[in-house]
Amino acid sequence: MRDPGEEDAGVLVGGDAYGGVKLATRPRKPGRSPRARRRNLIINGAISGAILIGTGVVWAMPRQIASVDAGVSDTAPRGAMNILLVGVDKRDDLTRRQQNQLNLGREVGQRTDTMMVIHLSEDHRRVTVVSLPRDTWTTIPGKGDHKINSAYQFGGAKLAKQTVEQVTGLQINRYIEVNVLGFIDVVDSLGGVTVCTPVPINDPKAGLNLTAGTHELQGADALRYARTRATARSDLDRIDRQHQVISALLSEALSAGTLANPIKLASFVNSTLRTIKVDPDDGLIGLATQLRDVSLDDVRFADVPLSNLNFRSPTGESAVLWDKQGARELFRRIGADEDLGKQPAPKPTTTPTKAPALTIPPERIAVKVTNGTLITGLGARTKQALLSAGFQVPGQPGNKPAKDHKQTIVRYGPGREDSARTVAAAIPGSQLKQADVSGIEVLVGSDQPKIHKVKVAATPDTTPTTSTTPTTKTASQNICKKQA
Repeated sequence: MRDPGEEDAGVLVGGDAYGGVKLATRPRKPGRSPRARRRNLIINGAISGAILIGTGVVWAMPRQIASVDAGVSDTAPRGAMNILLVGVDKRDDLTRRQQNQLNLGREVGQRTDTMMVIHLSEDHRRVTVVSLPRDTWTTIPGKGDHKINSAYQFGGAKLAKQTVEQVTGLQINRYIEVNVLGFIDVVDSLGGVTVCTPVPINDPKAGLNLTAGTHELQGADALRYARTRATARSDLDRIDRQHQVISALLSEALSAGTLANPIKLASFVNSTLRTIKVDPDDGLIGLATQLRDVSLDDVRFADVPLSNLNFRSPTGESAVLWDKQGARELFRRIGADEDLGKQPAPKPTTTPTKAPALTIPPERIAVKVTNGTLITGLGARTKQALLSAGFQVPGQPGNKPAKDHKQTIVRYGPGREDSARTVAAAIPGSQLKQADVSGIEVLVGSDQPKIHKVKVAATPDTTPTTSTTPTTKTASQNICKKQA
């Protein structure tokens, strides 16, 4: 029961405000009575039902969920798990009134609307959600190069799963198919969601017109909001909005206003059950128990790195290309069950590190020469050799009080490492060392090094490098600050 005067939790979502949301929780008691265990099952159902909208997970009895053959062979019932969630746009069973209400055409059949890969960590405490852009240009097994959302149209659930496994390198352990039009009932069962958009959205085709700011949306408008592509980044903005709505639904499902209201909770769970098909057909009960410790902060959304947002395919279609290196690293980390919220540990190397390229030419470097031995004239000879190699050597060579230096040392002051590397490259066998000096000094040792000319690139290498750190946000970061 809630405390007297406690208000129902509101849910705000959007990309222009992060943080500020706290969910009231009660500490767990050491022991659970049968009644408490039953309550825990209900909570698991609510958590799982909410994650269904974004991660395809739902608590239910087997008889309540329809099955689909996606060719899943390994369910990995315990430990880490990869789930493919496919949202399909199935209009066959809608009335004409419903089609008109949603501004939908009257075509029959099913088409892929959303594809997400969901990873449940081995310790059952983290959920990672990666949305695959529907315009991704990739190879469909047996069909050639097409947009990734064509896989379902070509070969249904099986080909969709095969395509995702091929492009991500992950093994899919569970497949869940959601009829996105059933999303309307799910939102309405929770009383709607409140969204905030940083930019106005005007999509006459979808029947959506929102000013920038905060809006409370019921099911039909929430679906339009999650599906519209009428903003600057098209499908990429749509993915962000879907993640925001998922976070709101998850938060609302976990709120006291839902868990403490049996009618509202039952309506929510029943609405989610009617929207899905699964493979394997095991009811997902075991999966739900693995999610008992998951919270908003444990659900993390990641973006696939892209290299070309305006790719024009050979067939004339507008598509996007993945950054192959960045995507490979993202899915490698997911497959290795790494926490994407943490920086990866540096990889140990067993091969010598390649020396940095020389960037400062000798003619731009002034060098001071000091003799550190008892060899008369060694400083003068070293100066002449450096001049011949193109360096500037103003003044006369000096002498160190200590005359026992065996190895020649190139000493440099703060900020002069690039120049010192060029000097050291011209003196093979010398030691490079930062010291308390103002410029660059060659302290000549008894090794009497041979000085050579060096070649330096005209300009530094400015080739951009690809970042392998994925962009991620947690479900709690996707919820807007509450407006006054």
